[in-house]
Amino acid sequence: MTQDDWSTMLEGHPIFTLPKAYGGPTGQSEESLELSTNTLKKSMLEGPSTDGLTLSGRRQVMVLKDSDLIVAAGCELRITSLSDSKLGRSTNKSFKILNTPDIQFGINQLALNPSGKLIAVAGAYQVAVVVLPRAGYSKLVPSSVDCKSIQVGSFYHHSHASAPIAKIEWHPWGEAGSTLMVMTVDGKLREYDISVDTEEPQQVLSFVPEKKTSKSYLAEDPAEREVASFTLGKGKADWGPLTVYAVMRSGDIYAICPYMPQNASVPSSYVHALECFISAKQEFLSQGTSSGISALSTLYNYQRKYATALLKQLPPGTVYPAISRSFSMHPPTTIKSQPMRQGPFLLQPSPRSLEDSEGGDATDIAYLSFLRDDDDEDAGATERLGIVIVTYQDGKVDVCLDVEKVEARWESKQDKSQDLPMLAVYECIDLGLISMLKQTSPLSSGTPILDLLQANHPVLLMDPIHDDTVYVYHAFGVHVLDFGDLLQCLSNGLRADDDDGVALNQALQKSAGTHVVPLLNTYSVDRRCSNPIIAISVPNDVYLSYSILILSSVFRFTSFPLNLRTDLSLSRTAPNLPDKNKTSEPEDFLAPIEGPSAYISLLGTEPFVPPPTLSRPSGLPSNPRITAGTPNTKTEFVLTPETLRYLGSTIEGLTSQIHEIILAYKATEVRAELQAKEFERQQQKCGAMLDLIEQLGGSRNSEVKERLERIREAYRALASRLDHRLQTLMQQASPKLSEYETKWFEELRRMKAEIAGAGRYDEQSLAARTSLLKREYDRMLPSLNDMAAKEAERKKHLSESGLGLSQAFQFGERSYQERTKIAELEEEIIKMASKLELSMSRPPSLREIPKNE
Repeated sequence: MTQDDWSTMLEGHPIFTLPKAYGGPTGQSEESLELSTNTLKKSMLEGPSTDGLTLSGRRQVMVLKDSDLIVAAGCELRITSLSDSKLGRSTNKSFKILNTPDIQFGINQLALNPSGKLIAVAGAYQVAVVVLPRAGYSKLVPSSVDCKSIQVGSFYHHSHASAPIAKIEWHPWGEAGSTLMVMTVDGKLREYDISVDTEEPQQVLSFVPEKKTSKSYLAEDPAEREVASFTLGKGKADWGPLTVYAVMRSGDIYAICPYMPQNASVPSSYVHALECFISAKQEFLSQGTSSGISALSTLYNYQRKYATALLKQLPPGTVYPAISRSFSMHPPTTIKSQPMRQGPFLLQPSPRSLEDSEGGDATDIAYLSFLRDDDDEDAGATERLGIVIVTYQDGKVDVCLDVEKVEARWESKQDKSQDLPMLAVYECIDLGLISMLKQTSPLSSGTPILDLLQANHPVLLMDPIHDDTVYVYHAFGVHVLDFGDLLQCLSNGLRADDDDGVALNQALQKSAGTHVVPLLNTYSVDRRCSNPIIAISVPNDVYLSYSILILSSVFRFTSFPLNLRTDLSLSRTAPNLPDKNKTSEPEDFLAPIEGPSAYISLLGTEPFVPPPTLSRPSGLPSNPRITAGTPNTKTEFVLTPETLRYLGSTIEGLTSQIHEIILAYKATEVRAELQAKEFERQQQKCGAMLDLIEQLGGSRNSEVKERLERIREAYRALASRLDHRLQTLMQQASPKLSEYETKWFEELRRMKAEIAGAGRYDEQSLAARTSLLKREYDRMLPSLNDMAAKEAERKKHLSESGLGLSQAFQFGERSYQERTKIAELEEEIIKMASKLELSMSRPPSLREIPKNE
């Protein structure tokens, strides 16, 4: 037994025993839980059952709270700890019953709130909320744990006279995780705040308008006025998180935007991003000149008022960009009009119908968004990428691209001509339910086997870890839808910077579409019956292994281990797509040399791709596991034509897979041998390179140095010859001086005579006069220094001993005379220097005077 095998660890666990009403020793009651032509008539005639064990309708009776497994069996809630089972703390397998006297109805749906403290339970017509026990309940001795339970909206959801419940879900932005949304088939979405009032809804959204009395006859399909399911939109900087999508049984899709819980906790980053989004649209609209600007301007003004009202609810000092925090908010009341129901959506092109199918009702809807934390630089291209998934009874799954996301609109009497929103239909997936049922030979009399699809109700479940994985469970098994390749191709196409959409078109053509994996098959060909899947759960706890837990209608438990993927699997770039960040010019230092490559690898330039037969990133089996019948079924195996046909098709499929595995093994083995040879070649090449490096650092290094020295000597000789040759060519080209050259040389001779003089003893030359000035300056400098020293000493003496009035007068008179002589001498020196055009420093008498005076 492996550590991740939950099927083995939970085998025979009493939490998966049927309720007492269906636990008889004969097992006849258990067969009534199977979907067959016999039980189909009873299920369709009685409609929704109140015992929680219906064969049709939405079922989700198993959820995980951290490491605790909660299962609903009829009117009973059971809980057990998976961590104890994994660690082997408890030798005897047991569970606790949550004692909830207020729940006297069969439970069809379970929904755990975001905080994990409350769980909402819904039957066919009633809703209740249960407070879950604290940690450590498993150590209690009693087999039951008292829990507080509260009926929700007992006036609206109480009996068969009420509208059946389609779906319940907790709003992720509800304050303290206490906002519960209840959708009934009549199109009323009621919002209950469990912490405020459990009887009256805080808000009510209507997806089905009231019928208007008219004298004229109007043919209308009842399925167009019955809601099958709803979901919330997603996004980062648009109206996605404030959008509610609902799908009717007829397949029509409607949306209401904006919708926010009455007591919400909204991230501040989203409010700022929404305000920037609206500002950008208004700025773009102001640059246009189309005829519909006035209507759009009014709509954008309403959206601006809504976003401004949200901004005013943020605490002062909340700026963007900053660390995002959630703050308590309420829906703005500045706009008195109610949000408008938008739709039905136009599906372009029209979805195709499955072969041999009369068309089934829609059962569920989900919104898938490609949001990644490492896409900040390309957030504008990828954050608006959304996918709407709709399931139908006949096994069809429509995959639609949300290319024109819904925006906030309000009801207005003036503007009645609203364009219908649109979804681009990318793919219609066939789960293969019709082909599987057609393998059964028809009976001579009785209900056709394809009528079992009337009780089929496929339900979508998002993977809590990988956003690109969706699980579909239905009355005949479980399928896995992997949108990783599709989302990656679309994101690569959107990131490519081209306005004509060529890159996006190429990406869509190269995409292989959704990868569909059948995981579990509960249909028995020989018995012509199936065990509908009533719940699946995927652990999202660090102490539990990543796997999928499946529960059937007869409480048969099945588990499959899954593989955790890294971001590298989603960061693959599509080939042959232009990259706006990559330059076409190579760097100068890395530019390859023209000609053939010096080394050619045996492996080629493309990386090795493992064969699809051997690569299973999710870890799911290639063939669906078959589980049919009840645990107490003791009938002998009967060999029928259907059984032989099924065995033949299964053997044929296994044989083809064996051949594919053999071919994949041979291809992988050839690749391994090629890599071994390439490794040997690279070792030899590396050895040759090391020898060459050793030669370059030894004997060849001295040879290169000697060669460089010879090159330098040859260069000097060539330079000397080049100068001599150039002088010879100049003399040959112009042997006589030109007129300008003659004038230039005469000017040079005149300047030389003026500076050096006509002869050796020319006193008028600048050199002689400069020499005379220097000698005179050197002669006078000592006396000036002595005078400066005497003056300094005199000042010092005067400062120490004062002079008389007559002595001071005589000394001042003498000093004035000397100062006058010095000034005359300085003036004469300055004049001589100016004549000689020499620059001199300031005279001593002026050095203490500032330059600006």
